[in-house]
Amino acid sequence: MTEEVEFLPFIAVNEQEKVKEEVRERELPVLPVRNTVLFPSIIIPITVGREKSIQALKEAHGSDKLIGVVAQVSAGVDDPSPDDLFRVGTVAHVLKILRMPDGSTTAILQGRSRFEIKKFIHTEPYLRATVQILADDEPQNDKQYDAIILSIRELAAKAIQLSPQLPSEAGIMLRNIESAEFLMHFVVNNLSAPVAEKQKVLEIGSLKDRAQKVLSLLEAEVQMLELKNEIQSKVRSDIEKQQKDYFLQQQLKTIQEELGQTNPVEKEVQELRERAAKKKWNQQVKEHFEKELQKLERSNPMSPEYAVVQNYLEVLLSLPWGVFTKDRFDLKRARKILDQDHYGLEKVKDRILEYLAVLKLKGDLKSPILCFVGPPGVGKTSLGKSIAKALGRKYVRMSLGGLHDEAEIRGHRKTYIGAMPGRIIQSIRKAQSSNPVFVLDEIDKVGVDFRGDPSSALLEVLDPEQNSTFFDNYLEVEYDLSKVLFIATANTLTTIQPALRDRMEIIEINGYSLEEKVHIGLHHLLPKQIKEHGLKPRDVVISPQLMERIIEDYTRESGVRELDRKLAAIMRHVAKQVAFNEKRNPELSEADLKTFLGIKRYDRELYCTENPPGVAIGLAWTSVGGEILFVETVISKGKGNLKLTGNLGDVMKESATTALTYIKAHADLLGINVDDLDKKDIHVHVPEGAIPKDGPSAGITMLVAMASALSGRKVKDRLAMTGEITLRGRVLPVGGIKEKVLAARRVGMKEVMLPRLNEKDVSEINPEFIRDLKFIYVDTMDEVLRQALMPVKAKKKKRASKTVKAISS
Repeated sequence: MTEEVEFLPFIAVNEQEKVKEEVRERELPVLPVRNTVLFPSIIIPITVGREKSIQALKEAHGSDKLIGVVAQVSAGVDDPSPDDLFRVGTVAHVLKILRMPDGSTTAILQGRSRFEIKKFIHTEPYLRATVQILADDEPQNDKQYDAIILSIRELAAKAIQLSPQLPSEAGIMLRNIESAEFLMHFVVNNLSAPVAEKQKVLEIGSLKDRAQKVLSLLEAEVQMLELKNEIQSKVRSDIEKQQKDYFLQQQLKTIQEELGQTNPVEKEVQELRERAAKKKWNQQVKEHFEKELQKLERSNPMSPEYAVVQNYLEVLLSLPWGVFTKDRFDLKRARKILDQDHYGLEKVKDRILEYLAVLKLKGDLKSPILCFVGPPGVGKTSLGKSIAKALGRKYVRMSLGGLHDEAEIRGHRKTYIGAMPGRIIQSIRKAQSSNPVFVLDEIDKVGVDFRGDPSSALLEVLDPEQNSTFFDNYLEVEYDLSKVLFIATANTLTTIQPALRDRMEIIEINGYSLEEKVHIGLHHLLPKQIKEHGLKPRDVVISPQLMERIIEDYTRESGVRELDRKLAAIMRHVAKQVAFNEKRNPELSEADLKTFLGIKRYDRELYCTENPPGVAIGLAWTSVGGEILFVETVISKGKGNLKLTGNLGDVMKESATTALTYIKAHADLLGINVDDLDKKDIHVHVPEGAIPKDGPSAGITMLVAMASALSGRKVKDRLAMTGEITLRGRVLPVGGIKEKVLAARRVGMKEVMLPRLNEKDVSEINPEFIRDLKFIYVDTMDEVLRQALMPVKAKKKKRASKTVKAISS
C-alpha cells in the first residue's frame, strides 16, 4: 500500500483558501507521500497504508484537521526518515477519511498554503515538525504575467484535446477557473512531469516565476503529445492499408476459387516444395527450409517480407547441396596437363600429384589449403585453373585485393534491405559444385577498417577442422566447404595475419631463370599472342637468341608478364605490316626490335664495368623478385660522422653502424689509422633514393663498401653479395636466395658471396640455371673482406703490405 494519487485530482470550486493565522510558525503532523506533489487549492484522494501515516491522519483529524503533506525524494523508501523528504510541502485540510472495502484507508485532502519545515519534533509514532507558512509574491498590474497566464490557459486547452487520458470535462473546468494561481496549480497537477520537476514549481515563491516554469513544462508536454499522436496516426494508416490489402486478397482468392483458378501463392509454394524434394540436404536444412516455406505461405504477397522470404528460399534452392564433380585420378594425364600449361614449377606440380595419389588410394581426403607465394607474373593464379583442369573440377576465383568489409565473406543477415550471401557462398552457387578449385587471389592485400576484419573471417573458411560447418549470416544454416580445394595466392607473407598464415600450406614460387623465360616465351606466350592478333605462325618467327635479347634488354622482372606485353607490342607492328601488304622478312632481327620496341631499356654493362674503391654490389629481395643494389661510399674531411642516404630503413642504418664499428675495432688489420677516422666523414649512399629500402641482408655489402673506401682497395669485378653481420664478426643467413641469385645472373655477375648457412638454399636451384656462377660461402666478416677486396698495389706503404699478407694468410 502506498500514498499516491489513483485518479484525476479534484479541484476546489471556490477561491483558494489559505491558512490565516497571526503566527506564521506552528507544529503539524507530517504525511510523507510518494509519486505526487500536493499544491494549494487542489483536492486529491490519497490511499494510506503505512502505520505512521495513519497515525498522523488520525491526529490531524482529531484536532484542527490540518496536516503537512511532503513529497519523498525517492519513491522506493518504505519508511522515510526526515532526510528522505523535501523541505517544502503544502498544508492540507483533511476533508474526510474513508475505510475502503478491501481494508485500506483513503483520505480526501485539500491543499491550503505552502510551508517550509524548520525542524522535526519527533518521528514516533508519526512524524511531527515545526513549519513556517510561506507567502507568495503576487505581481501587481504585470502585463507580462497576464500574458504567461493566458498562454498557459491556451496550451492547457490544447493539451486536453491531444491527450486521450484527460476527459473532455476537464476543458469545461479549465474555462471556469478565474484565479491565475489556481489555474497554474491545476495545470501542473495534471502534467506527466517527474515529481522532482513538480517539487521545483512548488518551491518557487514568485507567482510570475512559478507561472514561467509551469509554461515550460506544459510546452514540453504538448510537444510530446503532438509527436505521439503523429506516430499513432501513421501506424494506424499503415495498419488500415494492410487490412485493406488483406481483405482484397481474400476476396480475390474466393473469386479465383469460384472460377476454378489456382492461387498464385499456392502454386509458387508448391513449385518450391517440389524443387526442395530433389535436394540432397541434411535434416537440419530440410526442417529450416520447410519452416521458411510455411512463413511464405502465411505472408501477404504485397508485403515486403514476402519478397525477402521468397529470395531467401531461392538462394537455398540454388546452392549445390551434396553435388560433387567426380575427380579424375589419371595421374599421367594430370602431369601432362600441368606441364602443358606451366613450364617449371616442379615443387607445386609434385604437391598436386601427391594429393591426387592419396585421394585415389584412400577415396576420401580433406582438401589441403595451399598458398602460392611469389613475385607477380610467375603464374600463381593461372596455376589454379590448370589444377582444376587436371582434377576435372569446376574453377572459381575470388579477388581479395582491397577487401575491407567482413560481410563480403560472411554475408549480411537477410533482414537487411538488399542483403545477400557472402562471396564464398555466391561463388559456390555460381560453380554449382560443392568441391570446386577455389582460388583466393591476393590474400596478402586484404584490408582492415571499422567495418571489420575480413582476414579473421577467413580463418573459419581456411581451417580444415572448421570449414565443414561454415556459417554464412544470410543462409543461417551451416554449409560444408571441406571438399573445396582452396588455393590462395600472395606476393609476400609479411602482411598476412599470423593465425591465417598458420592454416595454409605455404609453397614458394620463385622467379624464372633466363632459360625458363626463353622456353615460356617461345612455346606459350608467342603462340598465344600470334592467335590473339589474328596472325598465322608463318607470319612471324622469333629465334631463341632474339627472345633472349628481348628478355635481357627490354624486361627486368621475375615473372613473364612484361615479356608478354613486349611480345604483344611486336605482334601489333607485324599485324599492321601484314594488313598493309608490306614486303617483310617473317624472321625478326635485332634491328626489328629497335624499330618495334625502341632502344634498349636495360644494359648489363652498367653492372659489369670496373667500379672505383668504395662501391660494392649487393643483392636485395622485393615482392617482384630479386634486385641489384649498389652501395656507394665516399670519404671526406670532417669530424668522424657517418651519413646515410638513399631512403634507408632503420635496420639498414643499424647494419651500416655495425659495419663501421667493426672496421674501427679491426682497423689495424685493414691498414687504416684509427686516429684518422676521427678527422673524416663517411657518406654511404644507396642509389634510387625514391624507393624505400630496409632489411639486414645488405650488412656485408655495407661492410665491404666502407672498408674499400677507407683502405683504398677496389672490390672484385662482377661480385655480388648478401648477408647479415653481427658485432662479433659473424655472417648470418638471409632469405630470398633463389630470387637474388637469379637477379645476379640476369645482370651478368660472375661470383656471388653468400653466408655458408645459405648453401642449402642454392642446392634447391636447378644447376642448369647457375652453371656459369661461382659461389663464395663465408662464416665471418674477416672472410668477407679477404674474398671481396682486391690486393693492395705495390706502391702502397709497407705497413699496408704487411697487413695484406696478414689478411691473405
